[in-house]
Amino acid sequence: MQSINERIAAALSIPQAQVNAAVRLMDEGNTVPFIARYRKEVTGSLDDTQLRDISDKLSSLRNLEKRRGEIEASIDSQGAMTEELRAAIQNAATLSALEDLYLPYKKKRNTRASIAKAKGLEPLADRLAEQNAADDPAQLAAAYVNAASGVADVKEALQGASDILAERIADNARVRGSVRLLMERTGVLHSTSEHTEDGTYSMYYDHAEKLREIAPHRLLAICRGEKEGVLKAALETDPEACLTAVRQKTVTVPGTKAGDFVLEAGRDALKRRIYPSLENELRAHAFDTAAEQAISVFKLNLRPLLMQPPLKNRVVMGFDPAYRTGCKIAVVDETGKVLDVTVVYPTPPQNKTAEAKKTLAGLIEKHRVTAIAVGNGTAGKESEIFIADMLKDYAGKVEYAVVSEAGASVYSASKLGAEEFPQYDASLRSAVSIARRLQDPLAELVKIDPKAIGVGQYQHDMPQKRLGEALSGVVEDCVNAVGVDVNTASVSLLSYVSGVGPALAKNIVAYREEHGSFASRKALLDVPKLGKKAFEQAAGFLRVPGGKEPLDNTGVHPESYAAARTLLARCGFSEADLRGDGMPELDARVKSIGKSALASALGLGIPTLTDIVTELKKPGRDPREEIRNIALRADLKELSDLKPGMELEGTVRNVVDFGVFVDLGVHQDGLVHISRITKKFIRHPSEVLRVGDLVRVKVLDVDTKRKRISLTMLGVRQGKAQ
Repeated sequence: MQSINERIAAALSIPQAQVNAAVRLMDEGNTVPFIARYRKEVTGSLDDTQLRDISDKLSSLRNLEKRRGEIEASIDSQGAMTEELRAAIQNAATLSALEDLYLPYKKKRNTRASIAKAKGLEPLADRLAEQNAADDPAQLAAAYVNAASGVADVKEALQGASDILAERIADNARVRGSVRLLMERTGVLHSTSEHTEDGTYSMYYDHAEKLREIAPHRLLAICRGEKEGVLKAALETDPEACLTAVRQKTVTVPGTKAGDFVLEAGRDALKRRIYPSLENELRAHAFDTAAEQAISVFKLNLRPLLMQPPLKNRVVMGFDPAYRTGCKIAVVDETGKVLDVTVVYPTPPQNKTAEAKKTLAGLIEKHRVTAIAVGNGTAGKESEIFIADMLKDYAGKVEYAVVSEAGASVYSASKLGAEEFPQYDASLRSAVSIARRLQDPLAELVKIDPKAIGVGQYQHDMPQKRLGEALSGVVEDCVNAVGVDVNTASVSLLSYVSGVGPALAKNIVAYREEHGSFASRKALLDVPKLGKKAFEQAAGFLRVPGGKEPLDNTGVHPESYAAARTLLARCGFSEADLRGDGMPELDARVKSIGKSALASALGLGIPTLTDIVTELKKPGRDPREEIRNIALRADLKELSDLKPGMELEGTVRNVVDFGVFVDLGVHQDGLVHISRITKKFIRHPSEVLRVGDLVRVKVLDVDTKRKRISLTMLGVRQGKAQ
């Protein structure tokens, strides 16, 4: 049998030497971001995605081995272990195969078979199982009729024997394996409904599709429809084919009365025990597979959302749109500190446009606001048009951008939101969050449960623990890819830094508040409970701008400081150059020396040398790309304003299995089906598009009743919309 690492390597198509190295580092307590960034030579430059896949597979296989040991111990304790059975257990590659082998030895509740055994009918079942040609079941059963034992007649004796045989057949690993294979290959998931009206699940009112072929999003839709009581679904299979499989595994002497009796017991086993059990198992497996796909899509969407470019060193006004209750306003300074809050009423029903303009103009002048973040929620379009019109008077001195509100209400009503801003109500906290999202999307979004951010599909139906772990991994990777200013970061942001976590994050902030800003990375070692291992894992991802050590404001790990200084000297630079605007000439000087020769002289691997050079060229760099502005279509306010044939520019808000949803600014996102994204064949929309992309689309159809917009990108030239 292959080792765990061998199985991981085979499953993920990663060389085993790299898997071995990654597993060893993980077992030593190293985090994925640390391994991906600072142990490239050891792992062969495995990235964070590959490492998390290895980690997930490692956990799954170790759990499998744990269960294998438990099953072996249980059967050993019963004195029922044989060499053949032990070999079968050792060779079982899946949990279902293991559980099949364990089924006959599992303690059972009071069953029909156990009742029959208590009546003394097991010898009759044993005799019939032999399938002797001369045996007549009824004649054999007559000897077991005993009123005192609860066997009133021959019929009752035969029924008891059948119950015993049915349980044996149902517990037989070979039988279950054969039927499982048939159901996997041919099983059809059939959904039905008593509902007739048009609705969310209309296409599934009478829908049949092979379970192995059904698209993940359709399976999840059926499961949700069942949960909501709209749909009923069952896994249908060919009963005769399954019975044939049972016959092949149980009937040793066909054409005999005893053989026929065993076959009928097999039919009963199928109906009562095997079908229900395997249907639950196969549907659960299919759901888990679909859920993993949905989680993958969520991860794909979350990463670009978190990695949106920041708007640094700007005073920003957050504009949280609303109708009746008014639009909430919050002005924050360059560091995110709240300077002012208010409420204005430029939207229906009040329509106090002039008054709102005067109020906002006063705030802009008072605080020197240079950017406005407009939320995209209710009344978002009207608010955007209002802001765009107002800013005509500022001749480009004040810009605006539309910001996703997803999760803002969750944060504003959270314990964390109340702790940050106890003086404000939830709606004003939401305006603060919107402003900060424009300044630094990552720093603000980490305060929100990733599941509430609003990308992906069927997130509320997923196994919540698994979803939470997967999304937290994405957040962790993004936070560490960007780096964190240790002197300004919140507890929420610090919690995601490699090796830190919530408890140490609180200690870091508490120490900072008591002792003032950290002057160096080394000073972190004075934080209570932050030991050498945590420092090793975290140091490279924490930045100290303006500190004593200029390398502390780079992604160079302290363990490589000596090498970095030697590199600078060999290339004709000094540490003073690190405090400037960077060293763009560094690449050329490294090339002139020779990267391989330089790496050897410094005792570094090529990957680490490359990373150090990248950091030294531009100290304190932010890897996030430049922001792009979104064009406003002030003529589009409502769904009814859209007409087939219109070409528009929009922003990709969500990527799902079957297409992408595009924000056109009319409250309802439009759908570009996967078949209308590109003429090229693609397996998933994420191969072409990601959340935040600007795209040009053509309107195909507008269903105002169902609030659905059908879009296409085919035949539409990508660029500025006309």
